[in-house]
Amino acid sequence: MVLEVAILYVKQNEEKEFEAAFLKAKEIISASKGYVDHQLQKCIEKERKYILLVKWESIIDHTEGFKKSERYKEWKELLHHFYDPFPVVEHYSEV
Repeated sequence: MVLEVAILYVKQNEEKEFEAAFLKAKEIISASKGYVDHQLQKCIEKERKYILLVKWESIIDHTEGFKKSERYKEWKELLHHFYDPFPVVEHYSEV
């Protein structure tokens, strides 16, 4: 199991639109091979900040499977224009 972690900063005054777009986008990612679960959490202290946690069966399911798929193109179209700056994505394994 691999945990994908992304800290997301959404452009000022676009939080509601981002959250609505994410409702559509979560259907895309959840149908992907190797997808296990996800959480999108909004920061309490900083209103434009979110954390996205996605569990994958393997890192390959994310980096090779999802990110090179047609679904990822849809994901990008729905979400990537909301970010400023563009997020760094890291992968973690349980200790």
